[in-house]
Amino acid sequence: MHRALIFLQLSLWITSIHALLPLASEGHGEASKRSTTTGATLAKPNGFVTFKMVQKASGSGGSITDLVTRASSSKTYKHRSRASSRTINGESTVAARDNDYAVDVAQDPTMKNSAGVDQDGTDYSYFVEAKLGSDGKPLYMLLDTGASTTWVMGSGCTSDACKKHNSYGPNDSKTYVDTGKTYSVEYGTGKVGGHVIEDTISVAGLAVTVSFGVANTTSDEFTEFPFDGILGLSMSPNTWLSAVKDANLIDANVFGISLSRHADGTNDGEIAVGAPNPDKYDGDISYASIVSGSTWTIPMDDIMVGGKSAGVTGRHAYIDTGTSFVFGPPDDVKSMYNMIPGSSSSDGSTYTVPCDSDASVALTFAGKSWTISSKDLLSAPDGNGHCAGNVYGMEYVAGAWLVGDVFLKNVYSVFDVDQGRIGFAAKQTTTSTTTGSSTATSTGTASSTASGGLNGQETPTGTAAADTVSATPTASGKDSSGARFAGDMYAIIACLFTIIAMIV
Repeated sequence: MHRALIFLQLSLWITSIHALLPLASEGHGEASKRSTTTGATLAKPNGFVTFKMVQKASGSGGSITDLVTRASSSKTYKHRSRASSRTINGESTVAARDNDYAVDVAQDPTMKNSAGVDQDGTDYSYFVEAKLGSDGKPLYMLLDTGASTTWVMGSGCTSDACKKHNSYGPNDSKTYVDTGKTYSVEYGTGKVGGHVIEDTISVAGLAVTVSFGVANTTSDEFTEFPFDGILGLSMSPNTWLSAVKDANLIDANVFGISLSRHADGTNDGEIAVGAPNPDKYDGDISYASIVSGSTWTIPMDDIMVGGKSAGVTGRHAYIDTGTSFVFGPPDDVKSMYNMIPGSSSSDGSTYTVPCDSDASVALTFAGKSWTISSKDLLSAPDGNGHCAGNVYGMEYVAGAWLVGDVFLKNVYSVFDVDQGRIGFAAKQTTTSTTTGSSTATSTGTASSTASGGLNGQETPTGTAAADTVSATPTASGKDSSGARFAGDMYAIIACLFTIIAMIV
């Protein structure tokens, strides 16, 4: 799964970013895929296509997609070979899924206009159960702030990925309307294409009629993940979120997201639409204004390692719930890892760190630093006391970072379309699964509450760290298959890094 995940996240990047981003420079690299449409003209300025663009990584001999595709040709991994189906915290209402995906079902939310955020049990993908059409057919849809529009797998799709997922078609709804528009996206070794329809999508109890894609062809890489489609949550005026606001179903065009960490036990992930949920965060929300009119991009002040600046200044960061990891310009990432004793890299993109390191890493936005838990920053021990880092030296857009769930699991995030800003706050203490909360500090200062270093140990500077989590299974009845699967994957990840290094 990790191999396919890296491939997808390097070969899928939002089309509207490539077209509209003021930071992108001419000649930085050609996109490795193209999109075409036929029929009526699609919505401007973003068009219909949601898929993410690929650009050449700085200093590489080819596109990142080519690199990972070559690595993916290795036969060292057969996806889900040891995984078993399971749900946590209750049975999912998604039925007739011909697959063996592991799904951690979120607790039922209590706030109005909110929905639980499920995940795959590995912290790789976060999705909600949406209800489509007149009959409210349930499908899992990836929450993606890096996508401008929405698509689901179609009932007419015969690709392997579609066969393993729930799909949607005209027989599932009396209000299904085919617009006659078609779309096609080619990337890497696969293609996603189909037609555009209009129908109702309901999330968090908010149902609106929108245009979205129904895929007839889907790349096999999607066989790796539980979600049946993507719910675009970018700042485009043509999203499901904007349709909810236009229908006067919410007071403000804003949503708050809390993402769960599988290692913490109970999944309390949630998306709240119309207003952030005050029960999910402590203290004030610290906001940063966006730097683009169509993307969730904000200034990133710095990276702090052990409370000291890594000198990563004047950068912008895309805040993307649809990306599992964190990617940055190779020189920036090198500067960060250089401040962690014992870290090393064979290719300038992937790094290992001593698993017992006591360093801490934090990203700084709007003058406040937010520590990344070692549970998120590190993975894949190699058997020699080193762990793989989940911050990669790969550059999508010149001078910009792509900040995904490795960071977002550590904060409560607020995406405010009306005010053109993104906010972060310390996650609310959950005494049943954790003994502390995320920390926010002024730039360059030590945390006011204890924060786990890279080895997850507490720093005795206040209350217990958010990293200190009970390893005891909850009463949700979950089995250990996810943990066994994750352990197997960690070994595979180490192999992948070796393969990439050999290719480079």
